[in-house]
Amino acid sequence: MTTNNISVSLEFTPNPNTLKYVVDSVLLEKGAANFTTKESAEKSPLAKRLFSVLGVSAIMIGKSFVTVTKGNEGDWESLNRGVTETIQDHLGKSLPILDPDFQMGGSSSTSSAGDGSVEEKVKQILDAEIRPAVAMDGGDITFDRFENGVVYLHMQGSCSGCPSSTATLKMGIENRLKEAIPEVVSVEAVQ
Repeated sequence: MTTNNISVSLEFTPNPNTLKYVVDSVLLEKGAANFTTKESAEKSPLAKRLFSVLGVSAIMIGKSFVTVTKGNEGDWESLNRGVTETIQDHLGKSLPILDPDFQMGGSSSTSSAGDGSVEEKVKQILDAEIRPAVAMDGGDITFDRFENGVVYLHMQGSCSGCPSSTATLKMGIENRLKEAIPEVVSVEAVQ
């Protein structure tokens, strides 16, 4: 099997427990795939391999990056080396990122387009403004539901467990959604 030379560059995120690995190829056409356990990674050959690196506790695969969260085991130097080598080897051999039958969970664009509902307006703002911004920091935010004026969102990748995620959620996302959609009263994170 031939191997392609894959460039992987490391970026730090606002979350001290996550690192963002930017690659020079497209991993996913849209959205993000989030894996918080080894068992959840069964449908992603790349995530499954990354969980074998000592210290990896969560993985998020985005369009052209992989965000890795470190748990209590291992050290950053070994984790970084192992993750970089695994990504380069996996992509260099053109191995699949996700199984063909993998279903993206929590995708923001799941409702019927153009229905004008509050949910649709929230998803449009998330997709157009918020998700691209948080992806720059190695994270993703997806819509869960809208109930009694409250928008419930999933925080993923570097956004999950980040010390500044509450500020991002309340001062950034909540303010933007309330400004654009009068029905929105508040925004809450879903675990």
